[in-house]
Amino acid sequence: MNQRMRKKRRRTTLWFALVCVIAVAAFMMIRYENSIASPPENTAEATNNPATEAPTGTPVPTDEPAQPSDEPTAPPAETTEPTPTNKPTEKPAKPTNKPTKAPAKDDSGIAVVAQPESIAALVNKQNKLPENYKPANLVYPDVPFTFKEKIDKRKMRKEAADALEDMFAGAKKDNIYLAGVSAYRSHATQKSLFERYVKKDGLEKAKTYSAFPGTSEHETGLAIDVSGSDGKCAASDCFGGTPEAEWLADHAAEYGFIIRYPDGKESITGYKYEPWHLRYVGTDISTEIAEKGITLEEYFNAVPVSK
Repeated sequence: MNQRMRKKRRRTTLWFALVCVIAVAAFMMIRYENSIASPPENTAEATNNPATEAPTGTPVPTDEPAQPSDEPTAPPAETTEPTPTNKPTEKPAKPTNKPTKAPAKDDSGIAVVAQPESIAALVNKQNKLPENYKPANLVYPDVPFTFKEKIDKRKMRKEAADALEDMFAGAKKDNIYLAGVSAYRSHATQKSLFERYVKKDGLEKAKTYSAFPGTSEHETGLAIDVSGSDGKCAASDCFGGTPEAEWLADHAAEYGFIIRYPDGKESITGYKYEPWHLRYVGTDISTEIAEKGITLEEYFNAVPVSK
């Protein structure tokens, strides 16, 4: 009897559990069907998917204009690209050895050379060097002189010294042997020399063969007195007509030198004929002067010294 009661109670429990399961399943199915049948709520604001339909009507802007910033705006970077131009590029001026500045005059009325460093500077009785002028780059040319000492009067400016070495070498090939007599002189040396000549021969005569201090080409470092290697007729009238003097007259211009005080030009240069006195001016000017048979004064269209 008790066993039968236990079986009955077990079946009742199973049926009750089955009914509960069926009831729960039915309830869940009903909820699911209701959720499908109901329209979805508007969740456009919460979704990240873009709308697929094109907007209709006039679009209304929703963003407010940006407010100006109080912070300074950095300026735009400058460009380094060149600005194009239709103007033709100017050609550089052709270099020239001629001085370009007009000379000023000192208290004595003598013009002061404006560009004393120019190899073409005109230095004469009407054009003097500036006070205390001393040429730069003075060197000893590697040529024989009539004396052995290495003193100032052996020196020349570098460009003139180089040309002198070439000229002496060219003369040697023609069996002409030259020697230097006197090149650079300081202002003090020229002053002492001129005063000695004045004391010896008087002022007027001294001025015909010696320069007043400041007006001597020897002070430029571009002039030199030359003789034969034996030193005979050095800086003397007898040098004219010697093989050395004739060779210089014919070939000095090839090396940039001129016979500064030629024969027959005393009224223009202010000095008597000095075949031994050479002046370096560069080959362009020396060639033109030699071809035309003119002086440095005439080359520059300067007023003759005698006028």
